[in-house]
Amino acid sequence: MFKKILVANRGEIALRIQRACRELGVKAVMVYSEADRDAKYVKLAEEAVCIGPAASALSYLNMPAIISAAEVTDAEAIHPGYGFLSENADFAERVERSGFQFIGPTPESIRIMGDKVSAKQAMIKAGVPCVPGSEGELPDDPVQIKRIAKAVGYPVIIKAAGGGGGRGMRVVHTEAALINAVAMTKNEAGAAFGNPAVYLEKFLQNPRHIEIQILADKYKNAVYLGERDCSMQRRHQKIIEEAPALGIPRKLIERVGDRCVAACKKIGYRGAGTFEFLYEDGDFYFIEMNTRVQVEHPVTEMTTGIDIVKTQIMVAAGEKLPFTQRQIQVRGHAIECRLNAEDAYKCIPSPGRITMWHPPGGPGVRVDSHVYTNYFVPPNYDSMIGKIIVHGDTREQALARMRTALGETVIEGINTNVPLHRELMVDAKFMEGGTNIHYLEGWLADHVR
Repeated sequence: MFKKILVANRGEIALRIQRACRELGVKAVMVYSEADRDAKYVKLAEEAVCIGPAASALSYLNMPAIISAAEVTDAEAIHPGYGFLSENADFAERVERSGFQFIGPTPESIRIMGDKVSAKQAMIKAGVPCVPGSEGELPDDPVQIKRIAKAVGYPVIIKAAGGGGGRGMRVVHTEAALINAVAMTKNEAGAAFGNPAVYLEKFLQNPRHIEIQILADKYKNAVYLGERDCSMQRRHQKIIEEAPALGIPRKLIERVGDRCVAACKKIGYRGAGTFEFLYEDGDFYFIEMNTRVQVEHPVTEMTTGIDIVKTQIMVAAGEKLPFTQRQIQVRGHAIECRLNAEDAYKCIPSPGRITMWHPPGGPGVRVDSHVYTNYFVPPNYDSMIGKIIVHGDTREQALARMRTALGETVIEGINTNVPLHRELMVDAKFMEGGTNIHYLEGWLADHVR
């Protein structure tokens, strides 16, 4: 096991990794920007290093500053968390070339899965079901593009090969709009991701967003930890996640999970990862793989009893997975609500000072957050300030616990989306379960005038 790990991230995930390190008896070095000087995990840190000003490009995306911080503190490994440099193959390569262990997959795995075209090709080879679409990057010839779209069938969606976070996507309903849409998406992709390559897929009308969590070690052992339903989202950003997914046959989950595990073994994957799928009419369609720990990992931890972050660290230290697929059992139901510093309905960010922070408690309730009373939420980063996660024996019990938890939650001084969560927890369609990825945006359109 490592003696010291540098945590190259901020916010609730930085605190989450710090806690995992403490449980393992490992020292955690926390890095922070000038804007995050007063964060909880910095105050709790045994060692902390300021790596630059508030701007992400000068701090959390500053590779030399992060590696220098690891050097001066004698850290042995770097945990990238999620976001920022977590899926940057060049960063993983620089970390390992500098003599540190990257707590994540190999740079080669990140490259394969980070490019959505190569990821899709790898999944097709591994037998993982994919959305019908172009076999690779779209050609430049408009005639060929039209031929591909016609064969797939309208509507289609144009996606950036190097994209993510809901950016670099455009839905096209007619052939007349196709070529212009491809050109616009290419321009966006080049500007946002430094890679203008785009591909085309069938646009599914009312799918659910289902994902499979996997863990793998360097000895080609791999397991899946059940599935999560992340369909409650707006602007392609998840708001509520739950596990397991309601109404999907176990046999189907097992079949898809086994294929994900086989794909991991085939590409020599190491660490935590998530296969994301669209699910419609009884079929799964692979869309992408996230080569890192995800925001919503706690719902899987609550239903399986497996600490994903600790396992990431153990695997990176060269240990074998401490469990087999047969030993993994999914128990009960878990729901996560992301707490965002924003207007509950218009989603406009609301940075500022929190004058009162009173998180909920009680049986089956977990709160992952780095904020506290008098904490200043900086305007420089993502608006998420924490997560409330509940677990119950049944989905009904989990919903009741979440309603109680949200009722206890007090956050004053800034706007948050707690009122939105309170309404959604009593929404008839959400309570019924199985809503599709467009449901929340439709709900917001109906409720916000």
